[in-house]
Amino acid sequence: MPLLINALGWIGAGVMLYGYAMVSLSRMAGDGMPYQTINLVGAIALMINTAYHSAWPSAILNVVWGVIGLVAVARMVMARTRKKTVNVP
Repeated sequence: MPLLINALGWIGAGVMLYGYAMVSLSRMAGDGMPYQTINLVGAIALMINTAYHSAWPSAILNVVWGVIGLVAVARMVMARTRKKTVNVP
């Protein structure tokens, strides 16, 4: 189990760094669904890893990061739903 948790942590860190690099290099929009999804997935992976290792400051940071990402994704989904509803004859 520790190997799986450590791998999850490394993957989460890599995913978040990838998203940050793509936004910093203007290859991805910072307010788009792909970036928000990357942040959410990375935060969840790091949250699990840091909680497992009792690194509570990092775990709490990633919980907050994940909540922010979840809210952003939910708002985007709701906006898309409203847009589709308005455009339907």
